[in-house]
Amino acid sequence: MISILKDISALLFPSLCLGCALPLSDNEAHICTRCRHQLPLTHIHIDNADTAEKIFYGRIKIEKATALLWFEKRGIVQHLIHQLKYKGHEEAGELLGEWLGTQLCEIPHYGTVDMVIPVPLHPKKQRERGYNQSAAFGMALARHLKADYRDDILVRKRHTKTQTRKTRLLRWESMRGIFAIRDPGAVSGKHVLLADDVITTGATLEACAAVLLETGHVRISIAVMAIAV
Repeated sequence: MISILKDISALLFPSLCLGCALPLSDNEAHICTRCRHQLPLTHIHIDNADTAEKIFYGRIKIEKATALLWFEKRGIVQHLIHQLKYKGHEEAGELLGEWLGTQLCEIPHYGTVDMVIPVPLHPKKQRERGYNQSAAFGMALARHLKADYRDDILVRKRHTKTQTRKTRLLRWESMRGIFAIRDPGAVSGKHVLLADDVITTGATLEACAAVLLETGHVRISIAVMAIAV
């Protein structure tokens, strides 16, 4: 009886691919096989490239920075992250975190990570959305790296409007003084991995890293779902 009800439910409410919105087959989860093969992987961490680190060069001390996917406007990655941020599909973040986590745990540098911290949302924004889009991603990374997951250390003091239409300079200016740290002692002597959805100008992650570095002896690396081309 239960299996019949499941079949009826699947027929009436099929699970759809987060990439193309077509029905998933029984052996697919969240993203169909076709879309998986279309996702543009960066291989930044595998190739030991400095593509992401160069964004922060001369501005803030970042040890390593990596991204799973390349982000292009109106591309499949933008659609996937839109589903995550605005359509309630938090599972997309976990999926990408699992994918990246299985790769990072094979790289010695990331094996020294003590703690994964997601970029925080302002409480008002998190209440509206119902979750932090970087949380499930960060938790998956922490599991694979055998690191602590801490979403109670960084706080966002001000609610800002969307940054998507702002210039690089305006983004940096709007991020000044926006984050604070609750427990400086918790990160002292630690290797912290900051987790976020997309790197564009790097202003948000730079602001987070700056607050953490003010505490003294802390190492900062960055892992995101995607980086803008």
